[in-house]
Amino acid sequence: MPINRRSFEIWAAFSFLLLLFNTAFAQEPTFPSEEGMRAAFQLRARYAMTPNITYLLASGVDLKLDLYQRIDTDKPMPTLIFIHGGGWIGLNKEYSIGAFMPWVMMGWNVVNVEYRMAHVALAPAAVEDCLCALRWVAQHAKDKHFDLSRLVIAGESAGGHLALTTGLIQESAGLDRECPGMPLPRVAAVVSWFGVGDMEKLLHQDNLPPGRDDAITWFGSMPNREAMARLVSPIHYVRKDGPAVFLIAGNEDPILDFHQSVDMDAALKRVGEPSELMIINHGLHGHFTPEQQITIYSKLRAFLKSNHVEP
Repeated sequence: MPINRRSFEIWAAFSFLLLLFNTAFAQEPTFPSEEGMRAAFQLRARYAMTPNITYLLASGVDLKLDLYQRIDTDKPMPTLIFIHGGGWIGLNKEYSIGAFMPWVMMGWNVVNVEYRMAHVALAPAAVEDCLCALRWVAQHAKDKHFDLSRLVIAGESAGGHLALTTGLIQESAGLDRECPGMPLPRVAAVVSWFGVGDMEKLLHQDNLPPGRDDAITWFGSMPNREAMARLVSPIHYVRKDGPAVFLIAGNEDPILDFHQSVDMDAALKRVGEPSELMIINHGLHGHFTPEQQITIYSKLRAFLKSNHVEP
Protein backbone atom coordinates (compact mmCIF):
# COMPACT_ATOMS: atom_id res chain seq x y z
CA MET A 1 0.00 0.00 0.00
CA PRO A 2 1.23 3.56 -0.58
CA ILE A 3 3.16 5.08 2.33
CA ASN A 4 4.18 8.57 3.41
CA ARG A 5 7.00 8.93 0.94
CA ARG A 6 5.04 10.50 -1.86
CA SER A 7 7.48 13.41 -1.76
CA PHE A 8 10.23 11.05 -2.96
CA GLU A 9 8.25 10.40 -6.13
CA ILE A 10 7.00 13.95 -6.52
CA TRP A 11 10.40 15.60 -6.32
CA ALA A 12 11.91 13.02 -8.66
CA ALA A 13 9.21 13.76 -11.18
CA PHE A 14 9.50 17.46 -10.58
CA SER A 15 13.26 17.44 -11.22
CA PHE A 16 12.65 15.95 -14.64
CA LEU A 17 9.87 18.39 -15.37
CA LEU A 18 12.18 21.27 -14.49
CA LEU A 19 14.53 20.00 -17.17
CA LEU A 20 11.81 19.43 -19.70
CA PHE A 21 9.86 22.65 -19.32
CA ASN A 22 12.61 25.21 -18.78
CA THR A 23 12.13 27.79 -21.50
CA ALA A 24 14.01 26.65 -24.61
CA PHE A 25 16.38 24.65 -22.36
CA ALA A 26 17.97 27.91 -21.31
CA GLN A 27 21.51 27.77 -20.01
CA GLU A 28 20.46 29.78 -16.97
CA PRO A 29 17.92 27.96 -14.76
CA THR A 30 14.43 29.37 -15.01
CA PHE A 31 11.32 28.82 -12.95
CA PRO A 32 9.16 26.13 -14.59
CA SER A 33 6.20 27.19 -16.66
CA GLU A 34 2.66 26.94 -15.39
CA GLU A 35 2.21 23.92 -17.67
CA GLY A 36 5.23 22.28 -16.06
CA MET A 37 3.90 22.91 -12.57
CA ARG A 38 0.50 21.55 -13.54
CA ALA A 39 2.07 18.39 -14.99
CA ALA A 40 4.00 17.80 -11.77
CA PHE A 41 0.89 18.08 -9.63
CA GLN A 42 -1.03 15.83 -12.01
CA LEU A 43 1.63 13.17 -11.50
CA ARG A 44 1.09 13.45 -7.76
CA ALA A 45 -2.63 12.78 -8.20
CA ARG A 46 -2.07 9.84 -10.55
CA TYR A 47 0.73 7.92 -8.85
CA ALA A 48 1.73 6.31 -5.58
CA MET A 49 5.29 5.25 -4.90
CA THR A 50 5.95 2.25 -2.65
CA PRO A 51 9.67 1.80 -1.88
CA ASN A 52 11.72 -1.21 -0.86
CA ILE A 53 9.40 -4.12 -1.52
CA THR A 54 11.35 -7.33 -0.94
CA TYR A 55 11.14 -9.57 -3.98
CA LEU A 56 13.91 -12.06 -3.15
CA LEU A 57 16.22 -13.19 -0.36
CA ALA A 58 19.56 -14.29 -1.81
CA SER A 59 23.09 -14.54 -0.36
CA GLY A 60 21.63 -13.33 2.92
CA VAL A 61 20.47 -10.09 1.30
CA ASP A 62 16.92 -8.78 1.06
CA LEU A 63 16.67 -7.65 -2.55
CA LYS A 64 14.19 -4.85 -3.02
CA LEU A 65 12.31 -2.98 -5.69
CA ASP A 66 10.40 0.30 -5.79
CA LEU A 67 6.96 0.47 -7.36
CA TYR A 68 5.62 3.55 -9.11
CA GLN A 69 1.97 2.64 -9.60
CA ARG A 70 -0.96 4.34 -11.25
CA ILE A 71 -3.73 4.89 -8.69
CA ASP A 72 -6.18 6.75 -10.92
CA THR A 73 -7.32 3.58 -12.69
CA ASP A 74 -7.86 -0.08 -11.89
CA LYS A 75 -7.21 -1.17 -15.47
CA PRO A 76 -4.06 -3.16 -16.29
CA MET A 77 -1.41 -0.65 -17.32
CA PRO A 78 1.75 -1.01 -19.42
CA THR A 79 4.63 -1.73 -17.10
CA LEU A 80 8.36 -1.02 -17.20
CA ILE A 81 10.98 -2.94 -15.25
CA PHE A 82 14.02 -0.68 -14.91
CA ILE A 83 17.50 -1.98 -14.04
CA HIS A 84 20.18 0.46 -12.89
CA GLY A 85 23.76 0.55 -14.12
CA GLY A 86 27.04 0.59 -12.23
CA GLY A 87 29.28 -1.98 -13.90
CA TRP A 88 27.73 -4.89 -11.95
CA ILE A 89 29.75 -3.63 -8.97
CA GLY A 90 28.10 -0.45 -7.68
CA LEU A 91 25.39 2.23 -7.65
CA ASN A 92 21.80 1.48 -6.61
CA LYS A 93 18.21 1.70 -7.78
CA GLU A 94 17.76 5.21 -6.39
CA TYR A 95 20.48 6.42 -8.75
CA SER A 96 18.19 5.74 -11.72
CA ILE A 97 15.11 7.75 -10.76
CA GLY A 98 15.69 10.41 -13.38
CA ALA A 99 16.35 7.80 -16.06
CA PHE A 100 12.90 6.22 -15.92
CA MET A 101 10.82 9.28 -15.02
CA PRO A 102 9.83 9.82 -18.69
CA TRP A 103 7.99 6.49 -18.50
CA VAL A 104 6.04 7.75 -15.49
CA MET A 105 5.13 10.84 -17.49
CA MET A 106 3.97 8.51 -20.28
CA GLY A 107 1.56 6.86 -17.84
CA TRP A 108 3.37 3.57 -17.25
CA ASN A 109 3.75 1.61 -14.04
CA VAL A 110 7.45 1.37 -13.20
CA VAL A 111 9.23 -1.33 -11.18
CA ASN A 112 12.73 -0.14 -10.23
CA VAL A 113 14.93 -3.10 -9.32
CA GLU A 114 18.08 -3.65 -7.29
CA TYR A 115 20.27 -6.73 -7.61
CA ARG A 116 23.36 -8.31 -6.05
CA MET A 117 26.66 -6.59 -6.74
CA ALA A 118 29.88 -8.47 -7.51
CA HIS A 119 31.16 -8.08 -3.93
CA VAL A 120 28.10 -10.03 -2.73
CA ALA A 121 27.85 -12.63 -5.49
CA LEU A 122 29.63 -13.06 -8.81
CA ALA A 123 28.01 -13.75 -12.17
CA PRO A 124 25.39 -14.95 -12.93
CA ALA A 125 23.78 -13.70 -9.70
CA ALA A 126 22.67 -10.32 -11.08
CA VAL A 127 20.94 -12.03 -14.01
CA GLU A 128 19.22 -14.50 -11.69
CA ASP A 129 17.99 -11.63 -9.52
CA CYS A 130 16.53 -9.75 -12.47
CA LEU A 131 14.79 -12.90 -13.67
CA CYS A 132 13.25 -13.27 -10.21
CA ALA A 133 12.10 -9.64 -10.36
CA LEU A 134 10.48 -10.40 -13.71
CA ARG A 135 8.71 -13.38 -12.16
CA TRP A 136 7.61 -11.19 -9.23
CA VAL A 137 5.95 -8.83 -11.69
CA ALA A 138 4.13 -11.75 -13.29
CA GLN A 139 3.00 -13.04 -9.89
CA HIS A 140 1.60 -9.64 -8.91
CA ALA A 141 0.12 -8.66 -12.25
CA LYS A 142 -3.47 -8.90 -11.02
CA ASP A 143 -3.20 -7.04 -7.71
CA LYS A 144 -0.77 -4.39 -9.03
CA HIS A 145 -2.56 -3.90 -12.37
CA PHE A 146 0.44 -4.85 -14.53
CA ASP A 147 -0.47 -5.44 -18.18
CA LEU A 148 1.76 -8.39 -19.04
CA SER A 149 1.03 -7.99 -22.74
CA ARG A 150 2.79 -4.61 -22.57
CA LEU A 151 5.79 -5.46 -20.41
CA VAL A 152 9.08 -3.70 -21.17
CA ILE A 153 12.51 -4.09 -19.55
CA ALA A 154 15.01 -1.23 -19.78
CA GLY A 155 18.36 -0.38 -18.27
CA GLU A 156 21.51 1.68 -18.63
CA SER A 157 25.07 0.37 -19.04
CA ALA A 158 25.31 -2.80 -16.91
CA GLY A 159 21.56 -2.43 -16.51
CA GLY A 160 21.24 -2.37 -20.29
CA HIS A 161 23.07 -5.69 -20.44
CA LEU A 162 20.87 -7.13 -17.70
CA ALA A 163 17.74 -5.86 -19.44
CA LEU A 164 18.77 -7.55 -22.70
CA THR A 165 19.68 -10.79 -20.96
CA THR A 166 16.52 -10.86 -18.82
CA GLY A 167 14.29 -10.12 -21.78
CA LEU A 168 15.91 -12.52 -24.25
CA ILE A 169 17.05 -15.47 -22.14
CA GLN A 170 15.06 -18.69 -22.19
CA GLU A 171 14.26 -20.96 -19.27
CA SER A 172 16.46 -23.65 -20.80
CA ALA A 173 19.49 -21.56 -19.73
CA GLY A 174 18.88 -22.86 -16.20
CA LEU A 175 19.24 -19.56 -14.37
CA ASP A 176 16.29 -20.15 -12.06
CA ARG A 177 18.09 -21.34 -8.93
CA GLU A 178 16.81 -18.44 -6.81
CA CYS A 179 13.15 -18.70 -7.82
CA PRO A 180 12.57 -22.15 -9.32
CA GLY A 181 9.23 -23.37 -10.56
CA MET A 182 7.97 -19.94 -11.59
CA PRO A 183 7.44 -19.54 -15.34
CA LEU A 184 8.92 -16.55 -17.11
CA PRO A 185 6.40 -14.15 -18.65
CA ARG A 186 6.95 -13.03 -22.21
CA VAL A 187 8.58 -9.62 -22.50
CA ALA A 188 7.15 -7.38 -25.21
CA ALA A 189 10.20 -5.13 -25.66
CA VAL A 190 13.66 -4.38 -24.30
CA VAL A 191 15.33 -0.97 -24.25
CA SER A 192 19.11 -1.03 -23.80
CA TRP A 193 20.97 2.21 -23.16
CA PHE A 194 24.63 1.53 -24.05
CA GLY A 195 24.49 -2.05 -22.76
CA VAL A 196 26.73 -5.04 -23.47
CA GLY A 197 25.48 -7.66 -25.91
CA ASP A 198 28.52 -9.95 -25.98
CA MET A 199 30.25 -10.49 -22.63
CA GLU A 200 32.84 -12.81 -24.17
CA LYS A 201 34.01 -10.03 -26.46
CA LEU A 202 34.08 -7.57 -23.55
CA LEU A 203 36.29 -9.88 -21.50
CA HIS A 204 38.84 -9.85 -24.31
CA GLN A 205 38.66 -6.13 -25.05
CA ASP A 206 42.17 -4.80 -24.54
CA ASN A 207 41.52 -1.07 -24.79
CA LEU A 208 39.37 -0.57 -21.71
CA PRO A 209 39.90 2.72 -19.87
CA PRO A 210 42.05 2.48 -16.72
CA GLY A 211 40.03 1.19 -13.79
CA ARG A 212 37.07 0.11 -15.95
CA ASP A 213 37.55 -3.66 -15.84
CA ASP A 214 34.15 -4.05 -14.18
CA ALA A 215 33.23 -7.16 -16.16
CA ILE A 216 36.40 -8.90 -15.00
CA THR A 217 35.45 -8.03 -11.42
CA TRP A 218 31.95 -9.42 -11.95
CA PHE A 219 33.34 -12.78 -13.12
CA GLY A 220 36.15 -12.85 -10.57
CA SER A 221 38.63 -15.70 -10.79
CA MET A 222 36.10 -18.44 -11.54
CA PRO A 223 37.73 -21.20 -13.61
CA ASN A 224 34.87 -21.35 -16.12
CA ARG A 225 34.83 -17.63 -16.84
CA GLU A 226 34.54 -18.03 -20.62
CA ALA A 227 31.58 -20.37 -20.34
CA MET A 228 29.91 -18.10 -17.82
CA ALA A 229 30.44 -15.06 -20.07
CA ARG A 230 28.70 -16.91 -22.87
CA LEU A 231 25.85 -17.93 -20.57
CA VAL A 232 25.09 -14.30 -19.70
CA SER A 233 25.62 -12.87 -23.19
CA PRO A 234 22.25 -11.77 -24.62
CA ILE A 235 23.53 -12.00 -28.19
CA HIS A 236 23.44 -15.80 -27.83
CA TYR A 237 19.71 -15.74 -27.02
CA VAL A 238 18.61 -13.83 -30.12
CA ARG A 239 15.72 -15.65 -31.78
CA LYS A 240 12.80 -14.98 -34.06
CA ASP A 241 10.11 -15.12 -31.37
CA GLY A 242 11.85 -12.83 -28.88
CA PRO A 243 10.94 -9.31 -27.78
CA ALA A 244 11.35 -6.19 -29.89
CA VAL A 245 14.62 -4.44 -29.02
CA PHE A 246 15.51 -0.74 -29.04
CA LEU A 247 19.21 0.10 -28.62
CA ILE A 248 20.84 3.45 -27.82
CA ALA A 249 24.60 4.09 -27.91
CA GLY A 250 26.99 7.01 -28.25
CA ASN A 251 29.62 6.75 -30.98
CA GLU A 252 32.23 8.37 -28.71
CA ASP A 253 31.51 6.25 -25.63
CA PRO A 254 34.81 6.15 -23.70
CA ILE A 255 33.78 3.17 -21.55
CA LEU A 256 32.02 0.69 -23.85
CA ASP A 257 32.65 0.18 -27.55
CA PHE A 258 29.42 1.25 -29.24
CA HIS A 259 29.86 -1.62 -31.70
CA GLN A 260 28.45 -3.83 -28.94
CA SER A 261 25.08 -2.26 -29.80
CA VAL A 262 25.81 -2.37 -33.54
CA ASP A 263 26.53 -6.11 -33.36
CA MET A 264 23.44 -6.75 -31.25
CA ASP A 265 21.25 -4.91 -33.72
CA ALA A 266 22.74 -6.85 -36.63
CA ALA A 267 22.15 -10.18 -34.89
CA LEU A 268 18.50 -9.30 -34.26
CA LYS A 269 17.96 -8.19 -37.84
CA ARG A 270 19.51 -11.40 -39.17
CA VAL A 271 16.71 -13.44 -37.59
CA GLY A 272 14.03 -10.94 -38.58
CA GLU A 273 13.37 -9.71 -35.04
CA PRO A 274 12.11 -6.11 -34.65
CA SER A 275 15.12 -3.99 -33.71
CA GLU A 276 16.11 -0.35 -33.95
CA LEU A 277 19.50 1.18 -33.19
CA MET A 278 20.02 4.85 -32.40
CA ILE A 279 23.63 5.98 -32.57
CA ILE A 280 24.03 9.35 -30.86
CA ASN A 281 26.60 11.43 -32.74
CA HIS A 282 29.37 12.53 -30.35
CA GLY A 283 27.46 10.68 -27.63
CA LEU A 284 29.34 9.46 -24.58
CA HIS A 285 28.40 6.82 -22.00
CA GLY A 286 25.07 8.48 -21.33
CA HIS A 287 24.96 12.15 -20.33
CA PHE A 288 23.03 12.93 -23.51
CA THR A 289 21.69 16.44 -23.98
CA PRO A 290 18.00 17.23 -23.33
CA GLU A 291 17.48 17.65 -27.07
CA GLN A 292 19.02 14.24 -27.74
CA GLN A 293 16.90 12.66 -25.00
CA ILE A 294 13.71 14.10 -26.49
CA THR A 295 14.66 12.76 -29.94
CA ILE A 296 15.42 9.34 -28.44
CA TYR A 297 12.09 9.14 -26.65
CA SER A 298 10.20 10.31 -29.72
CA LYS A 299 11.71 7.48 -31.78
CA LEU A 300 11.34 5.02 -28.91
CA ARG A 301 7.62 5.73 -28.58
CA ALA A 302 7.15 5.32 -32.33
CA PHE A 303 9.01 1.99 -32.12
CA LEU A 304 6.82 0.78 -29.26
CA LYS A 305 3.66 1.79 -31.10
CA SER A 306 4.77 0.05 -34.29
CA ASN A 307 5.26 -3.13 -32.24
CA HIS A 308 1.90 -2.78 -30.47
CA VAL A 309 3.45 -2.16 -27.06
CA GLU A 310 2.21 1.38 -26.54
CA PRO A 311 -1.24 2.47 -27.76
